[in-house]
Amino acid sequence: MNSRRTKSVFAAVSALAVLALGATACASSDKASTGSGSPNASAANPGGGEKIKVVASTDVWGSVVTAVGGDKVEVTSIIHDPSADPHSYETTASDAIAAKNAKLTLSNGGGYDDFFSKLADQATGAQKLVAVDIAATGNENEHVWYSLPGVEKIADQVAAKLGEIQPASKDAFTANATAFKGKTQELLKKVSGLGASNAKVVATEPVAHYLLDSAKVTDATPPAFAEAVEAEQDVPAAALNEVKQLISGKQVKALINNAQTTTPVTQQVVGDAKTAGIAVVDVTETLPQGVTDYIAWMTKEVDALAGALK
Repeated sequence: MNSRRTKSVFAAVSALAVLALGATACASSDKASTGSGSPNASAANPGGGEKIKVVASTDVWGSVVTAVGGDKVEVTSIIHDPSADPHSYETTASDAIAAKNAKLTLSNGGGYDDFFSKLADQATGAQKLVAVDIAATGNENEHVWYSLPGVEKIADQVAAKLGEIQPASKDAFTANATAFKGKTQELLKKVSGLGASNAKVVATEPVAHYLLDSAKVTDATPPAFAEAVEAEQDVPAAALNEVKQLISGKQVKALINNAQTTTPVTQQVVGDAKTAGIAVVDVTETLPQGVTDYIAWMTKEVDALAGALK
């Protein structure tokens, strides 16, 4: 995670040794390193004026906003810990303060981060974006950050809203979004056709559904298995046996494992895959520790999937 850097500049004003405290300069990086607390009200925009305060439900969406907003935004990501669960997160007083000061909010939606609806209500003066609504995939899977075309649409909407908030920087936001989409297009080219050989995989959860879809990879996971794991319920014996047979019989090329949801059942199938010599590709729902850039994160996951399928 990026650390928020604060510099205080003291200057001698006269021989009387009067000290003036310089304006606090905030890094334009995601505030996810602290996770909570109100943004610095004196944050300066290099282009003039204050930085645009943005609150995102997770550091994934915070990193997208940072890519588009550059040094003209100050982003607070509520969920920034790889071990945190957006489904059960409880907001804090500092979260509420950040939301109250926000000019733009970005949440995932689709039931993934319901906690954020309360914060969005407190952001009375903010423009509000919901990723699921923008991505418009026509699919019930809420993990839209794995939909590269969907993320491109979201980047465009972020640029548009930031441009409305700060018209003088509209062209800069548009240019940043275009550069960001150029990188996602490179990833899409890398992903496309990975499953041309009719490759099949199984997954502990359907988190990377859109990525597998872009790769034209068949997810052979029994629906009952995926639904039970995602709902934190007992996996039906028949569904578990079917997954184990797919793995032991080497009928799949890889096991896609949500590294942020670990249960005795997922640990068991991961162990089975390793024993059978089946590649295990770990995916996550938020940025891994030490990663602050969406493109860098997705590139690593795409490369891991490509390596497994080869």
